[in-house]
Amino acid sequence: MTLSEKQKGIFANDSILNSLQTSDGIVFDCDGVLIDITKSYDLTIIKTTKHVLENLFGISNSLEINSQIIDGFKATGGFNDEVDLTYAAILSLFAANKLKLDQKNFIFDVIENCDATGIVSAEKYLETKTQINEIKEKLAYPGSHHENPLYKIFDQIFYGPELYKKLFKTNSQFSESGLIENDFVILSDQLISKLKTKYKSKISIVSGRGKESVKFSLKNLLDKFDLKNSAFLEDETRDMAKPNPMPLIRSIRGMDCNLCIYVGDSMEDLIMAKKATEHGYKTIFCGIIGTSKNPQDKLDLFEKNGASIAIESINLLPKVLNLE
Repeated sequence: MTLSEKQKGIFANDSILNSLQTSDGIVFDCDGVLIDITKSYDLTIIKTTKHVLENLFGISNSLEINSQIIDGFKATGGFNDEVDLTYAAILSLFAANKLKLDQKNFIFDVIENCDATGIVSAEKYLETKTQINEIKEKLAYPGSHHENPLYKIFDQIFYGPELYKKLFKTNSQFSESGLIENDFVILSDQLISKLKTKYKSKISIVSGRGKESVKFSLKNLLDKFDLKNSAFLEDETRDMAKPNPMPLIRSIRGMDCNLCIYVGDSMEDLIMAKKATEHGYKTIFCGIIGTSKNPQDKLDLFEKNGASIAIESINLLPKVLNLE
């Protein structure tokens, strides 16, 4: 299967566009799909990494995490969770500093040796290079959002003092506005209305975010989805995290779909959709590439891993589905 450009911003194999017309349900990821997180979650990764290295470990000359590093970790299929990615970046830069190696070269070396097991693969590789018990014990990650030091710093920077206190019933150590306020919402009432002409109420969300976080950014748009059959994985146990297909399967089964589209932007999303199909819940993965800093690289990644269709933005869905 080779993806080819059919229309501007739409890349699909020869048969998939016809198959899409028979779909009877659609499920969305949130970050990078409904919301552009470049200035929110991505910036939180950068700021948290710098803060932890400087204030917990006295490393003031750390490499600034950039989109290439973020995309590199995510391309392995094991870092859909931004805090997992932050943890791996912190460990990598700590080790590079300890070994007195070039930080940029070293972190990409770590990425090359990571896989779908995420932080497990990062820790395993780093432990072949140097002793990292000190930093692992101090960060004690993953732990819980309420108690783990890395989670607390990340959440405080992301949510800001008011929302953090509302969610966690405790004060933030930071006074700056939360970077969640930089979320850029791509979804619109118009798009939802067009999708409802085909799918009626069979439109849901399966996202790594918590429900309150999604609600803060989408506001009243969240009510347009089938929330009973949606999943907000930050609110569930860690074993339910992507690419575990069970949350997606619950959504598909709950909406009684025969052929579902899952719209995502990551390798974990693609793997999850494939696993749902393997479990007997036929799912077409639709990859979003336009929110990536390197859309061509994202397209190449999806094509290499067997995606059937990729589009620049969810705003092209009506064209793909012949709804306009």
